[in-house]
Amino acid sequence: QVSLVESGGGLVQAGGSLRLSCRAPRTITSVFWQKTLGWYRQSPGNQREPVATIAGSGSTTYTDSVKGRFTISRDNSRKMVWLQMNSVKPEDTGIYYCNAKDEVTKSDDWGQGTQVTVSS
Repeated sequence: QVSLVESGGGLVQAGGSLRLSCRAPRTITSVFWQKTLGWYRQSPGNQREPVATIAGSGSTTYTDSVKGRFTISRDNSRKMVWLQMNSVKPEDTGIYYCNAKDEVTKSDDWGQGTQVTVSS
């Protein structure tokens, strides 16, 4: 069974916007809040890298290349996390993976990935 389910990927022109969604259907709602959620990206020939993370407290981190363009957010009651991607660039192309890390249970769950392609 899948722990995390992503959606929202697709083809977008440079300068456009895309919103990725990730839900956690198997996670108990009462523990979802303690997980650090993140979006990672893997482009052809490269390793998977973190794009943005959001802790249970709401604090966020972003890789330098997306600061000011991407926004990560979460809704604990709905067990969901989003990545709003604005002013996208061709170098944003890749497979985007949703991740949930739990420091208490030491779980580390991944989604199946969603493809984002930015055309120039």
